[in-house]
Amino acid sequence: MMTLYEREPDSYVGTGPSYPWGGLFGGQIVAQALRAAASTVEPAFGVHSLHAYFIRRGDASEPIRFDVDRLRNGRNFLSRAVVARQSMGAILHMSASFSQVTSDLYWPSSLPSVPDPDAIDDNSWSRLFARRFIQESEGRALAWLRVPDVNPDDAVLAACALAYVSDDLATDAVRSQQQHLDQVSGRHWDGTSLDHAIWFHRPFTADGWQLHDFHCDSLDTPRGLAVGQVYAPDGGHLATVAQEVLLRKAM
Repeated sequence: MMTLYEREPDSYVGTGPSYPWGGLFGGQIVAQALRAAASTVEPAFGVHSLHAYFIRRGDASEPIRFDVDRLRNGRNFLSRAVVARQSMGAILHMSASFSQVTSDLYWPSSLPSVPDPDAIDDNSWSRLFARRFIQESEGRALAWLRVPDVNPDDAVLAACALAYVSDDLATDAVRSQQQHLDQVSGRHWDGTSLDHAIWFHRPFTADGWQLHDFHCDSLDTPRGLAVGQVYAPDGGHLATVAQEVLLRKAM
């Protein structure tokens, strides 16, 4: 999935698998757009942050074109814009920042008290990543996530893998908050991602387990905002994720 083919300078083509609900998974398009942007960046610059807007639902039956605009090349930071397109038009717009500013000092952090991933059964809905779901409660979703079979020493692929799975729990957190507030018993909600932002805090390997802990921080139906923290098994704070979700009553 993360293999992109160069169509012409700063333009790449990728494909995606079919998913149970049809269409494409938003995390896949974000990850591939990040991969395209990183293909135009010198290796000394690591992924710093991204912000993506979902424009249209993707179609798994046709390829995706990723056009990269080199907005700025600075001494310490680089800026890129990526538009993902299919035959119906643009499906995603993403801005990404890359930096060669590094640090050996990180704010100490610790994991929430959760079971080890090996003690939980896998319940992933995709063969591309493993998921050990821990909790979905009022406004919170918590799970161990991992993308296997990725080169553990490739920092760009590590960021892309995190971006891919970071789209999994945000909707669950917002939807569970809305269902808790709803007074009509048995009503269910569907969620659609509107936009997605990630800030990467420290280096990490691509194939290890990550704890994703998402909370619904704001709910003004039909929109809700989920903020997630991503941790390594040793408690290192890897990334912060924010996503706005559009809620619709399930049919």
